[in-house]
Amino acid sequence: MTKYVVNNSSIDVIMGWIKGGEIAIPEIQRPFVWPASKVRDLMDSLYKGYPVGYIITWRNPDTKLKDGTTSTGKKILIDGQQRITAITAALLSMEVVGSDYKKKKVKIAFNPIEERFEVLNPAIKKDSEWIDDISSFFISGFNYFDFIQNYCSTNNINDYNKIGQIINRLIEIRHSNLGIIELSHELDIETVTEIFIRINSQGVVLSQADFAMSKIAVSEKYNGVLIRKVIDYFCHLAKNPADYSTIQSNDTEFTASPYFEKIKWIKDHHESLYVPDYSDLIRVAYTYKFFRGKLSNLVSLLSGRDFETRVYKEDIAEASFQKLEEGVLGFINETNFKRYLMIVKSAGIINKSLIRSQNTLNFGYILYLLLRDRKIDSAVINKTVRKWIALSMLTGRYSGSPESMFEYDVRRFNSSNNVEDYVKNVEEGELSEAFWNNILITRLNTSVASSPYFNLFLISQIKYGDKGFLSKNIEVRHLIEERGDIHHIFPKKYLQRNGYTARNQYNQIANYVYTQQEINITIKDQPPKDYIAKVLQQSQEGAELKYGEISGKVQLLDNLKVNSIPAQIIDMDIKNYDEFLFLRRKLMANKIKEYYFAL
Repeated sequence: MTKYVVNNSSIDVIMGWIKGGEIAIPEIQRPFVWPASKVRDLMDSLYKGYPVGYIITWRNPDTKLKDGTTSTGKKILIDGQQRITAITAALLSMEVVGSDYKKKKVKIAFNPIEERFEVLNPAIKKDSEWIDDISSFFISGFNYFDFIQNYCSTNNINDYNKIGQIINRLIEIRHSNLGIIELSHELDIETVTEIFIRINSQGVVLSQADFAMSKIAVSEKYNGVLIRKVIDYFCHLAKNPADYSTIQSNDTEFTASPYFEKIKWIKDHHESLYVPDYSDLIRVAYTYKFFRGKLSNLVSLLSGRDFETRVYKEDIAEASFQKLEEGVLGFINETNFKRYLMIVKSAGIINKSLIRSQNTLNFGYILYLLLRDRKIDSAVINKTVRKWIALSMLTGRYSGSPESMFEYDVRRFNSSNNVEDYVKNVEEGELSEAFWNNILITRLNTSVASSPYFNLFLISQIKYGDKGFLSKNIEVRHLIEERGDIHHIFPKKYLQRNGYTARNQYNQIANYVYTQQEINITIKDQPPKDYIAKVLQQSQEGAELKYGEISGKVQLLDNLKVNSIPAQIIDMDIKNYDEFLFLRRKLMANKIKEYYFAL
């Protein structure tokens, strides 16, 4: 099978494809990220006849209609959107959408005397030698001869022929050729992705979510345009709520639709714990509704592929678009989204810094939506989702490529008569006594502060309302919310001064604890037995409380316990450092275990 053909087409022809709807450029409605200077340079290259690279298109598979006829698919532009958008903006005076979702025009000026392009600015606009906007030459009905006469007269130029030749050369840009690599409609998406990666000079990996978004936007018949906008605008407003009014004024057709009503609540939702991008949204909606993990299969399903016969059928495409839309609407539903976040927070995960894996949060939402659709009791949903997120963090279940594990888990949760039993079975296999007593303790032997195991320890402290180290009233929750200090129980300078100079020695997470800044500053570089002795001295009547508000040994021991610090710390100095790390890892592992089984 021929995987692709390489052709050259004029810019004029490509513009015709775009106007006629033969080539789909979904990115045309998304933010244009090129600076105007790059558009200028592209126009200059076309004018000088320099090569400007290739665009890559992939024709949608032909689908079998219900009446037995065949529908020919459109071309999807999978690489070169910014280039094509720049050309159409500069030559056809199209408005483009900036990163702030405001529409703008990119005006490229031209000086025929110097044969130079520039981005239009106020100084150029006042200079008669400059033509404000080269798009004026490509408007139907442009009068070439009148323009030459007026320009030469205004600028006292006698050589009309020379200026005429230059202007004609500028207009000939429309006949410049652009290389087109057209990938066969018979290729599957994995092969298309591989070809793209090998061809692309930047080596940029084209995500399969990009393919899916392109495929969604191509379908006007099955509401694809609106589905795409729901995905795009929801994710954008989740990150940039200030752009709400801009989107509202720029896309009046969409904002008048019921779909806009379904997403506008997100602009008032000021929560950074789970801020999905379009890849997250598509993945959750797809896995939750189709019980599949590989996004490449979504493009095939939306194209109407029958996986058994390998034939593309219109009824499969129609059903797939309907199912995807249901998944997207389930994701963006205000009640669903907020209840899921409530469950996540109820597990002690109150801040994005505590859970770095977006895949874990994504599957947690998949699980919530799935169980809700199965009409599982809400108390069971809450408990199952909480435990599954914690289990996923403990085991690194969705680290790396999550697709196969997503599919494995969603299918088993869907088919399980008792979802709690499924969780229990996984626990027995992956969270055995050996895990808690040996494996977890070993994994706590690390200097990486963002370790999911240290995060789980902090999450357990939040869940239990534990106070910070040497704090009587300030909880770990408050310290994390207000960016309190991570303190070295054995101070870093103290360790360095005594031979522990390697970063992975003094920065062990078993040596970390959250405390108030003023306590951290007061301790400085004292060994534990010295500064803890001073903490105990604070119990004396009238003593100044320099080391927090702890007063007396009972309060101190209680504080050490909730921070999983061995009581032996009271008498420890440098010779006990390694022993301290071992003892604390065991206590931290026990606390995480207690937390997990209490969820």
